[in-house]
Amino acid sequence: MNKSIKLRLIIMNILQWAVWGAYLTSMGSYLFSVGLATKIGIFYAIQGIVSIFMPTLMGIVADKFIPAQRLLGLCHGISGIGMIGAGLYGMMAGNEVTFGILFGLYAIGAAFYMPTIALSNSVAFKILETNGYDTVKDFPPIRVFGTVGFILAMLFVNFVSIDGVQFQNSYNQFITSGVLGLAMLLYCFTLPNCPCNKETGSNQTLAERFGLNAFRLFKDKQMAIFFIFSMLLGVALQITNGFANPFISHFQEIPAFADTWGARNANALISISQISETLGILLIPIVMRIFGIKKVMLIAMFAWVLRFGFFGAGDPGAGVWMLILSMIVYGVAFDFFNISGALYTNMRTSEKMQNSAQGLFMLMTNGIGATIGTLSAQAVVNHFVNNAAEPNWSAAWYVFAGYALVVAILFMILFKEPNNLEEKIA
Repeated sequence: MNKSIKLRLIIMNILQWAVWGAYLTSMGSYLFSVGLATKIGIFYAIQGIVSIFMPTLMGIVADKFIPAQRLLGLCHGISGIGMIGAGLYGMMAGNEVTFGILFGLYAIGAAFYMPTIALSNSVAFKILETNGYDTVKDFPPIRVFGTVGFILAMLFVNFVSIDGVQFQNSYNQFITSGVLGLAMLLYCFTLPNCPCNKETGSNQTLAERFGLNAFRLFKDKQMAIFFIFSMLLGVALQITNGFANPFISHFQEIPAFADTWGARNANALISISQISETLGILLIPIVMRIFGIKKVMLIAMFAWVLRFGFFGAGDPGAGVWMLILSMIVYGVAFDFFNISGALYTNMRTSEKMQNSAQGLFMLMTNGIGATIGTLSAQAVVNHFVNNAAEPNWSAAWYVFAGYALVVAILFMILFKEPNNLEEKIA
C-alpha cells in the first residue's frame, strides 16, 4: 500500500475545510461593518438553498462525465473566483457596498463550494479503497484534519490584519478563501484518478437520483416525526455561524469591554467550538452505548439551549467563562444530533433506501432547516438589535434558547425510540 496516500488526503482535507473556515464564522462581522447587518441571514441561507440540489447535480456529473477529483478541483476553482471577486469588489466599494453585487459574487462561491463537501468525501473513499485501505478505520483520522484546517483558517483571519483591520472584519476573508480555493484546484489535479462509473445509477430515474423516493419514509409515523424534528433542529445550525462574531465583536463599542481579548478576537474565541466538535465526535460511540439514540439526541437538543443561553448571559469581561462554556457545549449540540441522527436513519432503513434516506436527512437539516433558521434568526436580530433604539443581543439569544427548549421538550414527548432498531423500513 502507498503510505503517502494518507498524507495526500490529509492535505486535501486541510485545504477543503480551510476554504470554508476563512469566512463562515466571520462573514457576519464584515457584513455588519459595511451596512448589510439586515442581510446576514440571506448570505447564510443561500448555502442551505444550494445544498438542496447542487451536491446531487455534481454527483451526477462525477458519475457520468468528469472524474471526481477533477470535478472537485473545478468546483473549487469556480468557487474561488467567485470569492476573490466578492473580496475585490468589497475592496473597491469600501463602505459603499451594494447588496446585489456582493451577494451575487458570493452566491457563485457558495453554490460551487457546497457540493465539494460530498465530492471530497467521495474522492477520499475511492482513493483509499483503490489503495487497499479500510475506509471505516482509516477515513475518520484523515477527516479530523479537515477540522484542523477549518480552525487554522479561522485563526488566520482573526490574527492577520492590514492597516489595523483584521481579516475577520474585512473583505480580505473572501480573498483568503478564494486563494485557498484556487490552491485546492491545483492540488486536486495531482491526486490519483477517480474514474467515472457510467453504470452508476443508469437504471435510476431523475427523481431517484435526487433522493425523492425517500419521502415514502414519511409513511412511518416515527420516521416522519424524526425528519420533522431534524428540520426543526436544523433551524439552529447556522445561527451562531452568522451572528456569533458580530455579537462578540460589538463589545468593542462598549468602553468596559473594548480592550478585552475576547472582544478583539471573536474568531479565535469561536474556534473553541470547532475544537469541541472534534472531541464530540470521539465521545459519540461511548454515549450511544450508555444512553441510546433518543437520549443522545435529547442531550444534543438541550445542549443547543445552553449554547444560546450562555451567549445571552455572557460577555468578554467577567462573563467570558459563559462564552467559553457556550463554545464547549457546541461539540455536543452539533455532533450528537447530526451523527446520531445519521446513524438512526441508517439503522431504520433498508440498504437500497439508505443513500436516499441520508440525503433526505441532510435536506431536512442543512437544507430546509438551516435556510429557515438563518432567515428567521435575521428577523429576530433585526427586531432586537438592528432596528432597536437600544440593541439587546441578550434578548435575541434568549429567544433562540427558548425555541431550542420547546423543540427539545416536544421531541421528548412525541418521539418514541423503536424497541427493535434492527427492523428496517423498505
